[in-house]
Amino acid sequence: MSRLSTKPVSELLGKWQAGDSEALQALMPLVYADLRRLAHQCLRKERPGHTLQSTALVHEAYVRLTKREKVYFERRSDFFAVSAQLMRQILVDYARGHRAAKRDGGLKVVLDEATALPGAREISLVALDDALNELSRLDPQQGRIVELRFFGGLSIEETSQFLGVSPATVKRDWTTARLWLNKQMSRA
Repeated sequence: MSRLSTKPVSELLGKWQAGDSEALQALMPLVYADLRRLAHQCLRKERPGHTLQSTALVHEAYVRLTKREKVYFERRSDFFAVSAQLMRQILVDYARGHRAAKRDGGLKVVLDEATALPGAREISLVALDDALNELSRLDPQQGRIVELRFFGGLSIEETSQFLGVSPATVKRDWTTARLWLNKQMSRA
């Protein structure tokens, strides 16, 4: 994420949480470039020629944010983590909607080059979402780490700060979660 001043962003987030709907409109120009980078990060993992673009993904996430009745962001990074989660949900909804046209939805992502199985580097986004939901039920912290790192594009350090755990814990859980997900995906 860019290093723009967090003070105006934090103030606007606080106002939005307090019920000021105009604060979200004032917030968007300040964070739009970062949201586009986040959307690009999410879409970069998709198949080439994907029809959904970064701008459309940001706008759909914005619409979903405006429909939320309760919002709570302790920090600026919370806002981006929620935005990443919304973008993931949008991509999964998109894949599920197009699943009728192609059995796997035609949407493929690369979980991790280092631990992916040979010949199986691309996986279905829908299958990944199902596996990630199962992982989150088994170990919520590992599921959150995958969400923040893979979909949110956060670094080990940023994820550590966001979750309030050590970078070593994030590294360990990230490795374990990737291996577990790859195992689940190889069964699918």
